[in-house]
Amino acid sequence: MSILIKTVRIAGFRGLENIEVTLEQTTILTGMNNSGKTSFLKALQLALGNRQFVSQDDFFIQKSSVSEKIIIDVLIIPIDGGGKQCENFLADWEILFTTDRIRNDDIGNAFVPLRIVITFDIINNSFKSQQFILQGWPEFKQGDVDWYDAENGKKSNFHFDELPFFYMDAQRDILEDTKLRSSYLGKMLSKIEFSPKDIKDIEEQIKILNEKAVSSSDILSNIKTTLKELDTAMDTRSEGIEITPFTKKIRDLNKGLTIYYTDSHESFSMEYHGMGTRSWSSLLTLKSFIALLSKNAEKEKSVFFPVLAIEEPEAHLHPNAQKKLLGQIDAIAGQKIISTHSPYIAATAKLGHIRNFYKDKIVTCGRIKTDSLSGEEIRKIDRQVINSRCEIFFSKLIVFFEGETEEQALPIFAQKYFGKSYVEMGLDFVGVGGYGSYLPFIRFAEAFNIPWLIFSDAENTPDKNVKGSVQQQFLKCGSQKSETDCIVFIDDGNDFEKQLISDGFGNEIKKAIASLEVYTNEEHRKAKEKSRITEIESYNDDKLYGVITGSKTQYGPAIAEQIMQSKKDLPLKIIAIFDKISAILKMVEAKA
Repeated sequence: MSILIKTVRIAGFRGLENIEVTLEQTTILTGMNNSGKTSFLKALQLALGNRQFVSQDDFFIQKSSVSEKIIIDVLIIPIDGGGKQCENFLADWEILFTTDRIRNDDIGNAFVPLRIVITFDIINNSFKSQQFILQGWPEFKQGDVDWYDAENGKKSNFHFDELPFFYMDAQRDILEDTKLRSSYLGKMLSKIEFSPKDIKDIEEQIKILNEKAVSSSDILSNIKTTLKELDTAMDTRSEGIEITPFTKKIRDLNKGLTIYYTDSHESFSMEYHGMGTRSWSSLLTLKSFIALLSKNAEKEKSVFFPVLAIEEPEAHLHPNAQKKLLGQIDAIAGQKIISTHSPYIAATAKLGHIRNFYKDKIVTCGRIKTDSLSGEEIRKIDRQVINSRCEIFFSKLIVFFEGETEEQALPIFAQKYFGKSYVEMGLDFVGVGGYGSYLPFIRFAEAFNIPWLIFSDAENTPDKNVKGSVQQQFLKCGSQKSETDCIVFIDDGNDFEKQLISDGFGNEIKKAIASLEVYTNEEHRKAKEKSRITEIESYNDDKLYGVITGSKTQYGPAIAEQIMQSKKDLPLKIIAIFDKISAILKMVEAKA
C-alpha cells in the first residue's frame, strides 16, 4: 500500500485560470507549446516544494485585470499494490498526515485535501502563502459555485519530508551539475563518507601518487625546486612546497570530479559528449539520488513517496532513445509527471495516463476515460491513431478525411487559401484509412479537447453508404457539437475525385495527367506527346475518373497544382472546410 496525488486544481496561476487535472502514478502531459504544461508543473512545485520563485508575473492576467490570489488544491488518496484507491491510509502514513488532516468521503474512503493560497501583500511588498486543510473535496463546479469558492477550511502548515517534490527542467546538463552543490549530483557528492581507516589508506595512496608524478616529471620537479625560493623571499620557516596533481584530501575529491562515458572503443570525458548524453545523465543522477533517499528511508523504517516533475526528458535525444525513456522513468520510485513534445513518448504511454493541454478561451486538460470504453475500442485508438499518427497530440486543429487524393491535395490548397503552410498554422490533415474508420480518431480528438473537422465523401451505392456511416460514427463519439459544426460533406453521390470533375476542373485534371507522362528521350517526346495530349483531351468524365482513381497518390498533388495555377477559385467544398478552419483558428488565436 502507498499513496497517490490523485487530483490537482489550480486557479489564477500564470495562464491557468481554472483547471483540474487527475493524475496517475506516471502521467504524461502533451500539447502544443505555451498550452500550460510547464505552468502546471510549477504549480505543483508551489504546492509541494519551493515557493521562493513566485513573482507578480505568476498571477493570472486577463486583459487589464490580474487575479488577486493563486489557489492550488491537492487531493492525496491511499492506494493498494495495484494502484487502486483503497479505504484507509497505511498506519505510518496516517501517523504522518495525522487524523486532524485526514477526511472521509460518503462511502468511507480516506483522503487528505490540501490547499495553498498565495496573495501579494502590498504593505510589505512581498508574497504571502497560507496553507489549509479543506473540510472536504468539493465538486469542481456545483451550480454557479466553483471549487475555489469553497471555504478554505482549517489553517494548517504542512511540509512532509517523506513526500519530497523534485523538479527537473529541460535545461539540465550533467556538466553544470558537477559544479553546483545544490544539484542532485552535488548533494550526493557532499554526502560521501568513508571510515577513518579508509580515509587514511586512500590519502596515503594519493600521497604516493603525487610524489611519483612530481619525481617523474622534469617540469613539475623544476617548478617545485624553484618555488622553494619562497622560503627566502618570505623569511619564513615553512616545511617546504608540495605540488599535488591529484587532490590531497578525500573531502576535496568531488571538486575535481570528472565523468567519463566509454563506448566500444574509447573513453571520453562528458564535456566531449553531446547534449543528449549530458541531459539524460543529469536525469539519471536524480534517479540515483531518489534511490539513495529511498534506501535511507528503508533503513529508518520510514514511509517515503517522492513526486517527480520532469520537463521534456526527450531533449536532444534521437527517436530510438526517446522510445526507451518512459520505461526507465517509470521504474523510478514514487509518482512521476512528465511533460513532453515527443510523439514517441506519447505513443509509448498507456492511453489512460495521457493528459493533453489545449489553449483556447481558457487552458483545458483532456483525457480519454478508458474505463468507459471496451477493450477493442481502446485497441483501435492505440493501433489506428496513436501508433500511426501520434503527432496529432500537438495539433491546433485536425482535419480528418477518407482518401489518398485529399491527403495529397488539401495541404496544397491550404497554402493558397491561407497564404501560409498548414504546418505553420498548427494544422494536421489526417487520412483515417476508410470511411468506416473515423470513430477512433474523433474520439481521440474529442477526449483531448483538440478541435477537429471531417471532410467526407458522400457516396451512396448498394455496397456502401458513406454519408450514413460517417453520421453514425459522429453520433457515437459523444460530441456536444452539431454535425454541421464538424462535418463538410461533398455533394451526394460523389467522392472527392468526382466532385472535382463535376465542379468543372476537367481541363485542369487533363493537364495534370499530361504533365505526368514519361518519355524516354526527346525523340520519344516529339513522336508521342502530341497524340497523347489529343487522346487525353478526348477523355469524357467517366474516363477521367477512372484514370485518376487508378493512381490517387500520383495524381492528387498534380491536380491540386494545376488548379492552383489556374485563375479559378478553389472548389466550393474545399472553401467550405477552410472557412470552418479559419473560424476556429481565429477564435483560438484571439483568445490565446
